[in-house]
Formats: sequence, structure tokens, C-alpha cells
Amino acid sequence: VQLQASGGGLVQAGGSLRLSCAASGDIFSVQRMGWYRQAPGEQRELVAVITAGGHTNYADSLKGRFTISRDNAKNTVYLQINNLKPEDTAVFYCNALITTIGRKISTADYWGQGTLVTVSS
Repeated sequence: VQLQASGGGLVQAGGSLRLSCAASGDIFSVQRMGWYRQAPGEQRELVAVITAGGHTNYADSLKGRFTISRDNAKNTVYLQINNLKPEDTAVFYCNALITTIGRKISTADYWGQGTLVTVSS
């Protein structure tokens, strides 16, 4: 299974970005999907998660400017970020709880490689 994140880049403060993360491989089902971020010198922190049914949960400090969504048919999760601030500069990682089929059915957490968001003032 692979999680491929994209959509990061350099943006001016006040701008917007839409991050995408697609899961691929021998996937039986994708349960929880989410986004985390890690700023320079900081620990990785939760941004938002979304269940297969569309229920969302956000970090309290980030409510309002971040919107998580998903396309179950594409096994893809999105993160819309509006009114970006310099303090949003971080590597954004996607995460998913995925059930795979192979020799046996198994469920595990998977991480994408991260996409860098840089916000200039």
C-alpha cells in the first residue's frame, strides 16, 4: 500500500492550498484518513481526521481554516487550507487506516511521504 501526497508548495500569507493524498495497492477498505503536520523543530501534530462515513474531527487550534474531505471511490483524502499563515509552514503528512487483502486480511496504519507547505509573510 502507498499513500501519495501532493499539493504542497510556496504560498503567500492569506493564500490557499488544497492537499491531496491517494491510497493505492491491494486495498480492501480504507477506514480513518487524516492529516498531520510537523513544523521545523516541532513534533508531529494532528490536523484533522475523517471516517469512511464522513465524520470529521479537527485539532481545536486549527478549526475554521482547515477542511478535510475524502472521495471514497478514489481512496483519496483532501485538506483545504485557507488564509494560510507563516506559522502553518510545515511538512503535511497523510495517514490512513487500511485493510488490505493478500495472503491474509490485515489492517494497519499507513503514512504518506509528506508534502511541504511553506508560507511567506
